[in-house]
Amino acid sequence: MHRARKRFGQHFLHDQNVIESILRAINPQPDENLLEIGPGQGALTYPLLQRCGKLIAIELDRDLVPVLAGQAPNFGELEIISADILEFELSSIPGNRTFRVVGNLPYNISTPLMFHLLESVRQIQDMHFMVQKEVALRIVANPGEPNYGRLSVMLQYQCDCQYLLDVPPGCFRPPPRVDSAVIRLTPFSSPQYDVGDYDRFAGIVQAAFSQRRKTISNSLKTVVDRKTILACEIDPGARAENLAVADFARLSRASDL
Repeated sequence: MHRARKRFGQHFLHDQNVIESILRAINPQPDENLLEIGPGQGALTYPLLQRCGKLIAIELDRDLVPVLAGQAPNFGELEIISADILEFELSSIPGNRTFRVVGNLPYNISTPLMFHLLESVRQIQDMHFMVQKEVALRIVANPGEPNYGRLSVMLQYQCDCQYLLDVPPGCFRPPPRVDSAVIRLTPFSSPQYDVGDYDRFAGIVQAAFSQRRKTISNSLKTVVDRKTILACEIDPGARAENLAVADFARLSRASDL
């Protein structure tokens, strides 16, 4: 039996009730293009194959590839790409397809991985991810809530973000030291807000939350002046956690002028 490897952040899902709940949330259909990140030992892979008939999986651990390849024909057609998803581009998959992305993400790379995938957002229909519960709460947090931060703003700018279910440690082998959760990210067909230059927008959000205890007039003083903040009808004495995505969008547009 393959043993979970710490360097890959492997925790293999085995709870059948949780697996069924995830499958119901995804509701895969035979004509859809599914892409699974980190299939592991196939806990989700095989039932997904049974429902949709075919699946592309990206797996970093080369020792798992022959295990998956050996079992998959019993369930459907599995294409395995042995690669590091952080260095993989969806555009390299032939066919110019749009994918439904699924994954039990290694907790140590979940945030950079989501940002990486959003660089290919036009090729993604939706994403269902298992992540650390703390990260899930940050993703869906609203302005003024303790978990609200840079991740909340950047993901909510591009996606409808939904918290689906809790997953306790005992559902995995080996059990992680933290609680997990399943989230759904559905990219908007077009941006909900005009941010002007996206890199400028991202820089403002990062600067604001890098010193979140400071007022935005202080945390943003090197990128947005007080006059611009006032012109956007935003209180210069507010903190980053009090600003909605729309507020950051206005600041970004105004800074481009």
